[in-house]
Amino acid sequence: MNLHREASSSSSTSSSSASRPPAEDAWIDTYQRLLPQWQPLTLSHQSIVPISISRVNQVDAQRLDIEMSAMLKEQLVKVFSLMKPGLLFQYEPELDAFLEFLIWRFSIWVDKPTPGIALMNLRYRDERAIETRAKVRTGLEGPGLTAAQKLWYCAATVGGQYIWARLQSFSAFRRWGDTEQRSLARRAWTLIQRIEGIFRAVSLGNLLIFLLTGRYRNLIERALRARLVYASPNMNRAVSFEYMNRQLVWNEFSEMLLLLLPLLNSSSIKNFLRPFSKDKSSGSNGDDSVCPICQASPTIPFIALPCQHSYCYYCLRTRCSASPSFRCSRCNEPVVAMQRHGSAVNSVTPKQ
Repeated sequence: MNLHREASSSSSTSSSSASRPPAEDAWIDTYQRLLPQWQPLTLSHQSIVPISISRVNQVDAQRLDIEMSAMLKEQLVKVFSLMKPGLLFQYEPELDAFLEFLIWRFSIWVDKPTPGIALMNLRYRDERAIETRAKVRTGLEGPGLTAAQKLWYCAATVGGQYIWARLQSFSAFRRWGDTEQRSLARRAWTLIQRIEGIFRAVSLGNLLIFLLTGRYRNLIERALRARLVYASPNMNRAVSFEYMNRQLVWNEFSEMLLLLLPLLNSSSIKNFLRPFSKDKSSGSNGDDSVCPICQASPTIPFIALPCQHSYCYYCLRTRCSASPSFRCSRCNEPVVAMQRHGSAVNSVTPKQ
């Protein structure tokens, strides 16, 4: 009987506890208990999202920055246009370094992109911090450059380029390359040339890697691990191609003119348009004492046959050689032969 009572009491107690609702903060205790087990699972499956930054945008940003520096330099040179000519030429490396420092100071140093990078919707990101944190949702998150990276960037782009430009100009002015083979200046010149060749070869390799992977346009960005990523994932590339199309059209038109102009014969065109001119008698009534081609007194006078108008020998010979159907510039009559002025009739020279 006692056992039956204890069993019935325990069953009633379990049924009442099962029907009783849990406490309101019970889920917090469960969450805190399961959180240490859940975090390793989420971090193991979480990795850096692979993103692809347009290579065209990165190259265009670099070109825009170069054009911006050239525009600033042009405006600064205009300020000193009334000073002594050639004064700024001596300090051109310092001027370039000053402009590059201004761009760096008001863009990268204050965590802002350069003008070209901003136009392409890009920004610099510290790639080392992304690898250590490994918490990326869209692939565009990440901190900007650190203070050390900014200073090294300034030292390489501003100081390095200035020192190299000054060293090259100084060595060229001192003519280190023309000295004796075993002199110290000659060795320094050879070392400079080798360093420049190695740098160009390494830059070419970096360019090929950039075209393959889309990361780090130059060696400075690769050394600092400063990668260009999109500043806003929803912003389109707001660049107008109207000016570019117009420039391409004019370039192609100018190249076509440069190709066609040497093929055109100016004298043939003039002779073709002469009947349509208003003053048709101006050619025949001109001064016979001057050559109608060079408008100067003939040094070796020759006359064109059969019209017998006077020309310079070289002017008449070159025109007849260039065009077998050459016509006289005064009377528009075909020239069949040429004769030295004042010579006998039997000294007629055929035009070819």
